[in-house]
Amino acid sequence: MKTISSLLLCAAVAISLAGCNSAPAHDHDHAHAHAHGHEAEAHPDGAIVLSPEMAQRFGVTTAKAAESEIGAVVKVGGTIEAASDAQGVVTATTSGIVTLGRGINVGSQVGAGNAVASIKADNVSGGDANRAAKAALDAAQAEYDRVKPLWDERLVTQAQYNAAVAELNRARAAFSASAATGRAVSPMAGVITSLAVQTGQYVEVGAVIATVSALKELTLTAQLPARHLAILSDFADARIVNPQTGQSTTLSALHGRRLNSNASAGASGYIPVVFTFANDGTWVPGSAVEVYLLGHGSRRALTVPVGALCEQQGSFFVFTRLDEDCYTKVPVSVGVNDGTQVEITSGLKGGEEVVVSGVTTVRLAESAGAIPEGHSHNH
Repeated sequence: MKTISSLLLCAAVAISLAGCNSAPAHDHDHAHAHAHGHEAEAHPDGAIVLSPEMAQRFGVTTAKAAESEIGAVVKVGGTIEAASDAQGVVTATTSGIVTLGRGINVGSQVGAGNAVASIKADNVSGGDANRAAKAALDAAQAEYDRVKPLWDERLVTQAQYNAAVAELNRARAAFSASAATGRAVSPMAGVITSLAVQTGQYVEVGAVIATVSALKELTLTAQLPARHLAILSDFADARIVNPQTGQSTTLSALHGRRLNSNASAGASGYIPVVFTFANDGTWVPGSAVEVYLLGHGSRRALTVPVGALCEQQGSFFVFTRLDEDCYTKVPVSVGVNDGTQVEITSGLKGGEEVVVSGVTTVRLAESAGAIPEGHSHNH
């Protein structure tokens, strides 16, 4: 779908530029001069022409490159999990063949007491143990019902009455009403983070069917390379990127805090940096995420939004706007990237109008390579 959209966008840009090319040179020169209040000017080599109408249509916007506060940042990988005290398991209440409930998958949300699976013991070798327990319970109940009136009339001994009560209690303890229905239910509200069985699989009573994690509080474990051990204590906050939406959020905005963690690296050469935070409903336990560990302190530096930066064969560049319908591609060198803004160490001086959204449109216009009359590069 993204490829088709890109092709349509490229075609629209190309058609727009071709339309400019089809206009008589004199008319275009006149219109351009009128728009800028001067004679038609020749743009520099490599200029990219995109009409204001096309820019507006495809959401091309700019902002001035300027200094802002940026701190020490280390980009690492991390995993989001449920808090250790916010997990539960769904277990088989009887032996038999499992059928997962409709719509039950990893990531499905369930409520406390909701059925996750049903278990059928019919035609299974060994029979249904709970069926025998139910028969024993019925027998114990019948015996108690017989003895109780006799005990009230003192027609049986204390020992006989006590024996009937004890047998009934044992039978009740051995019988599970949920097992009788074959329902395996969630012990808590949350999201299913793992399934241990598939529909049609045989399970023994007590076997784990699924793991459920509460959604309210989560933990983030970021893996910091051991070479950064000297600055481990500097990281008080982190920014995480949602793999589904691409949006980033600081943990401090989610009432997050860093937990004490082991400062020694494991065999893998990484140090776990652990945070806990409140889930705002957009984070799923078990997700792998990009993490920007944010250090104390900050400094002022020339920055642009992360979305303005493009990479091509290991080199970075941005697009700047020269006038209302002319853009140019500027190679830049980058420094710190905190997931929201990126430091520009060379290539920009500050004050340039940098394309911050609709960058793909400008790149497609560059690829189209059509330069209307009146924008001659021969100068």
